[in-house]
Amino acid sequence: MRYFMRLAYRGAPFHGWQSQPGEVTVQETLEKALSVVLRRDMKIVGAGRTDTGVNARMMIAHFDVDTPITDAAKLVRGLNSLVGKDIAVYEIYEVDADKHARFDATSRTYHYYALPEKSPFFHPLCWKAPDGLDYGKMNEAAQLLLETDDFTSFAKLHTDAKTNICKVTHARWHKVADTDGWVFVITADRFLRNMVRAVVGTLVEVGRGKMSVEEFKAVIDRRDRCAAGTSMPGHALYLWEVTY
Repeated sequence: MRYFMRLAYRGAPFHGWQSQPGEVTVQETLEKALSVVLRRDMKIVGAGRTDTGVNARMMIAHFDVDTPITDAAKLVRGLNSLVGKDIAVYEIYEVDADKHARFDATSRTYHYYALPEKSPFFHPLCWKAPDGLDYGKMNEAAQLLLETDDFTSFAKLHTDAKTNICKVTHARWHKVADTDGWVFVITADRFLRNMVRAVVGTLVEVGRGKMSVEEFKAVIDRRDRCAAGTSMPGHALYLWEVTY
């Protein structure tokens, strides 16, 4: 039987989602906890593979068991007692045996938070943005992302990705209510490694006046990572939603 797990985590203590030798990761932490509670070796598959330091407001993972879970709420409590303060498991529920947390996801949404003022409370979770960014120009450039499907210019080099084709359906900076902050919201059917952080870094170049909207389009068309801007810090990035 297959079960979905809905969870969230703060990325700072982890070397990303995916298990790696010698590193503390979200996947490894969850697998160890699940193995303890269920008393058998467990493996889980996530909806995505967030990079080092990247947060997730919503992550979906699946795992398989031979016998039904009779008390999912008890399992959730057991996991939360073991995974530490930086991971929260919210829900575990049964799904069809062939439903896949990664491959059956129809879209994913990321948020990137920028705050122009120094804050002792939000600095570990937001990027300290410089004054004077032109968010209007940044949004004008962001709309070009909806007109392309090849995101090679924003893809991490030398990965195992078989294709750099993605379909972006939303890409826009929004004002955060009751603050001076902004959030970049981007939704696509899939994302490449480092893609959102590279997109945001290049949009910031537009906002600073160092790159025009036309030059941003040229970056997309060149399909060359070296043409795009710097990758942004991961601590302000959140996997916000996964849909099926």
